[in-house]
Amino acid sequence: MRIIAGRWRGVPLASVGKGDPGAHLRPTPDRVRESLFSMLTHRDVIDGAQVLDLFAGTGALGFEALSRGADRVVFVENGRVGQRLISENMAKLQAGEAATLMRGDATRLGAKAQGPFDLVFLDPPYGKGLGQKALGAVHGWLRPGALVVWEEERVMDAPAGYAPVDTRRFGTAHLTLLEAVA
Repeated sequence: MRIIAGRWRGVPLASVGKGDPGAHLRPTPDRVRESLFSMLTHRDVIDGAQVLDLFAGTGALGFEALSRGADRVVFVENGRVGQRLISENMAKLQAGEAATLMRGDATRLGAKAQGPFDLVFLDPPYGKGLGQKALGAVHGWLRPGALVVWEEERVMDAPAGYAPVDTRRFGTAHLTLLEAVA
């Protein structure tokens, strides 16, 4: 895995190795990230964005956003392997204060707002209903109109507080784009 574009273009990220099936580490492939960021660039939502990366895994989506001009990313990850990989990537990229790792469950973040956030990456373990719970937990952290990119095994319905924007399919991955509404 590597950063595709921006100031860190071509920099390899910390290796997942054999991965961590127990933690459901399933990094978004380069070609899917490239297509996703093409869509986001077209929508002009990256530059200067405050980004929330839920179920962050390696942090590849958040680091790609930072590389392309986002101001700040907060990574939320509860798996030890994912936390280690994000920390390694933060050090490797010298992300400094632009990147923060929250060690915890994305479905139980509490009321303390870290935002407001403009862009959310949501990549929960497939088919477990965790995406809906996480979106409920962070709704108060989002700026009205914030864009949510939700990766799952199928197109997801917009939960309360969100409106559908677009859907795309990449092999077995489906991206559902949602907008936070007041």
